[in-house]
Amino acid sequence: MTISPLIKALGCLLFCWGLMIPAAHCAPVEMMLPGVYAEGRDISGWLISEKLDGVRGYWDGEQLWSKNGKNFHPPAAFVRDLPDFALEGELWGGRNTFESTASIVLKEEAHDGWLQLKFAIFDVPGAGGGFTRRLQMAQDWFAAHPSPYAFVIAQTPARHGKHLQQELQRVEKLGGEGLIVRNPDAPYIGGRSMEILKVKDFQDAEAVVVGHLPGRGRNHGMLGALLVELPDGTRFKIGTGFSAEQRKNPPPVGEVITFKYFGHFLSGIPRFPSFLRIRRDKDLQ
Repeated sequence: MTISPLIKALGCLLFCWGLMIPAAHCAPVEMMLPGVYAEGRDISGWLISEKLDGVRGYWDGEQLWSKNGKNFHPPAAFVRDLPDFALEGELWGGRNTFESTASIVLKEEAHDGWLQLKFAIFDVPGAGGGFTRRLQMAQDWFAAHPSPYAFVIAQTPARHGKHLQQELQRVEKLGGEGLIVRNPDAPYIGGRSMEILKVKDFQDAEAVVVGHLPGRGRNHGMLGALLVELPDGTRFKIGTGFSAEQRKNPPPVGEVITFKYFGHFLSGIPRFPSFLRIRRDKDLQ
C-alpha cells in the first residue's frame, strides 16, 4: 500500500509530539544537541556517560537515519531487534574507529561491514518526560529483546566537579574522546541545550582547507601546514596533528576538516590548533 505524503507527514508530526505513533519512513526531528560544560558549573546529580566518537543515528521505528535526514542502509540483521519506537544514539565501532565507521555507514547498500558496529542508545526522543524516564523505556525494551548490535549507554550519577574530572581522565586514558553530562529531569527539546553538556580537555571545530604550506627540515617536500578558513572568514594555519602519510598526501583544498584547539586568542584565532581528521560525516548531510 502506498502511503500518501499527507499521511506520512502527519504520522511523523504525531510521532515527534511524543504520541509514540510509529513513523512512516520519515526523516528525523530536530535533534537535541549538547552545549559545552564550563568549569565550576554544579552538575551534582546529573548523569555522566562517555562521549562515543561515532556517527549519530536516529531509528524512527522502521528505518535508520543520519542526524540530517540521510537514510542509512544497514542489513536486516543489524536492525532486527530494534523497537517500533524512536531511538537516538551513536553508530560506533569502538574507540578510535571514527573513519572506518563513517566509511561503513556511507555505503549506499546493505553490507556485512555494519556487523562490526553497534547502535549505542542514549535517548528515546518520543517517550516524553525527563531523560531518566525516557532512557528507561530503551532499557526495558532491550532487557526483553537483547540485540547483538545495540546497547543502552551506561549512565553514572555525578557527585561533584572533581568526580567529573576523574571520569574524564579515566576515559581519556582508555582512548575515549570525552564525556557527556545530562540533567536527568530534562525533557527532550530539539536544538542546542544546556541541559546536556559535552566535557573535553579541548574544543573542536570544522574548517575548510584553502591552501597547503610547504614543509621545512624533516618535512621538506611534504606538507608543513594547512591554511584553513572558518565559516566567519577567519583564516589560520594548522601545522600539527598529521601523520607522515597525511603530510605526503594532505587533505585537498576544499575539503572540510575537524581540528582541536584550546580556547581563542583575542584576535579570534583558535589557540594551538591541531588536525584531527577529514570530516567524512559531511557526506551524511
